[in-house]
Amino acid sequence: MTLLVIDLSFIHNPFIEIILRTLAVYTFMIVAIRIFGKKELAQLSVIDLVFILLISNSVQNAMVGPDTSLNGGLVAAGALFLANFTLKQVLYRSKKMSQWVQGEAILLIYDGEANMENCRKAEITIEELEAAVREHGARDIQKVDLAILEVDGNISVISSDYQTKSKVSHPRKHKFKGRLNKN
Repeated sequence: MTLLVIDLSFIHNPFIEIILRTLAVYTFMIVAIRIFGKKELAQLSVIDLVFILLISNSVQNAMVGPDTSLNGGLVAAGALFLANFTLKQVLYRSKKMSQWVQGEAILLIYDGEANMENCRKAEITIEELEAAVREHGARDIQKVDLAILEVDGNISVISSDYQTKSKVSHPRKHKFKGRLNKN
């Protein structure tokens, strides 16, 4: 078994090497999150938190290499901020790229009936779906007109009783920066 070894020795500027390493790790993490599912994004458990902490620790050396200086860390952080800003701009401007990176919303419940095929695709159990429905103030799935797994990992629920509002405050507030996406 041979391991893939990426040789960056041809780069003579250590800061350029840090930037390239950081971008490689950033890209890898986006692809890995896309592959392993968006459900994990909004519903963090203790295990998920520990996983995130360990992942960040494990990729640190891959980003900065042997340079553990303050400058090396700042260059890596700057590269991450710039890459993240650039990716968000691309996703905002390109619906096709956004769908490729973030996926699409998945219909989980329609007219009181769970779509089990979509639940299986999203790896959501009926128990998790029922819990999401209850969090939004509906007693059971039959009382829900529509439930959708959004691209950000949250489950949106519209119940047949439109007067009843969700009983929980949602920790994630959407910020539109003064603009709305046009479909």
